[in-house]
Amino acid sequence: MNRDRLQFYALYVTRFAGGFGFSALALLLPKYANELGASGLMLGLFFTGFTATQAVAVVPLAWAGDRYDKRDVLLGLLGFGVVVSGAFVVVDSSWELVAVRGGQGILATGMGLLSLALVGELATKETRANHIGKANSWRFAASLLGFAAAGGLYDLYGFEPVFYLLGAQFVVAFAAVWLFLDADDTRIRGFPFSDLAVNRRILTLTSFRSQYAVAVTLVRSWVSVFAGLTVAEGGLAYSGAVVAVVLGAEKFTNMLCQPYTGSLSDRYGRSLFVAVGGTAYGLVALTVPFTPAVGAALGAPTSFPLLGSLSPAFLPLLVVNGLLGVADSFREPASMALFADEGSDGVGVASSFGVRELVWRPGSVLAPMLGGALMSQFGMEWAFYVGGAFALTGVATFLGVLTHSHGRDALTEW
Repeated sequence: MNRDRLQFYALYVTRFAGGFGFSALALLLPKYANELGASGLMLGLFFTGFTATQAVAVVPLAWAGDRYDKRDVLLGLLGFGVVVSGAFVVVDSSWELVAVRGGQGILATGMGLLSLALVGELATKETRANHIGKANSWRFAASLLGFAAAGGLYDLYGFEPVFYLLGAQFVVAFAAVWLFLDADDTRIRGFPFSDLAVNRRILTLTSFRSQYAVAVTLVRSWVSVFAGLTVAEGGLAYSGAVVAVVLGAEKFTNMLCQPYTGSLSDRYGRSLFVAVGGTAYGLVALTVPFTPAVGAALGAPTSFPLLGSLSPAFLPLLVVNGLLGVADSFREPASMALFADEGSDGVGVASSFGVRELVWRPGSVLAPMLGGALMSQFGMEWAFYVGGAFALTGVATFLGVLTHSHGRDALTEW
C-alpha cells in the first residue's frame, strides 16, 4: 500500500472515531437524563452545551489549522478525545455532563474541520469529491455502528464500556495519524476568513447553503418526530428500535452512495451535483407526509421480523428516508469539494471549511423552532412542506446567482 493511500486511511479512521462518538452519545443522552434525574430544562442544556461550544470553536480551530501544522492540531484533538471519553465515565451530576458535552462539541468541530481540510489538501482537484465522499462514508458507517454498539453495550454493562471503546478508537486514530500522516507544511498568516468571506464562489455557495441548512435540519428532525410521536399528535408511534431503523436508512444509503457520487461530481461538475442533490432532496421531503396513504393504497406489509406489527406507513417511510440519503449524497461531497477548492493553494482550506460550518449554523438553530411553530399552528406535515420548499428555493437562488455571476457554463465547469 503506497504512502498516499495510508495517509487517507489514517484520516478515514479519524472520521470513524468522531462519527462513532457523536451517535453513541445521541443514543445515551436520554439514559443519562434518567440516571441523573435531569429536568427538561437540563436536558436542553445537554444539547446546548454541545452546540454552543461548536459555534464558538469554529473560527479559532480553523485559524489554528491554517496557521500551524494541521497534523499537530489534529493530534492534539485526538488526545483531547481520549480525555473527553474518560470524563464521560466519571460524570456524576447534570452540570458535569453539560461541561463534558461542551468538550465534545469542541472535539466534534475540530476533528471535522481538520480531517476534511487534510483530505482536501491531499487529494488532487480531479479526485477531491471522491475522497471526501469516502471520508464521509466512514463517518456514516461509524454512526450506524455507534447506535448498535452503544445500545447493546449499555443494555449489557452500562455506560462505562461504551466510553472505553470510544477512547480506544481515539487512541487508534492518534496512532494512525502519528505513524502515517505526513506533516503539513502549509502556513497561512493573517486571518483567512476576511478574504474567504468575500470570495465570489463561496458567496455563491452560501446563497444555497444558508437555506439548505433549514431544509435538512427541519426534515431530519421531523422524520424522527413523525415516526416516534403518538398517533394522537399526528405521529406513527413507532418504538425506539423502529425509529432507529428508519433514521438509519438515510445514513446507510448516504454511506453507500457518497464515494460514487463524489467521483461523478469530479467528472461532470460539482455545482451540477449540488443543484441536482438539493432539488431531489426537496422533492423527496415533500412526500414524507404521504407515506401512510401510500402504504395503505399499496397494501404494504404490516409485520416484520424482530420489529413486530407496524402500520402500513413503515415501508414507504423507510424507502423515502433512504431516498433522502441518496439525494443528499449527490450534494454533500460536491459541496465540500467546492469549499476545499477555494481554500487550497495557500488560501486557507481549514478556514474555508470554517466558513462552510458558520453558514450552516443560523439555519440549523432556526429550523427546530420553526418546525415546532409550524406543527403547533398548521400540523406536522407542514414541517416537511416548508423544509422541502427551503431546499428548492435554495437551489433556485443558487442557480440564479451562479449563472449571473459566473455564466451558464459554470454549472458544469466548477
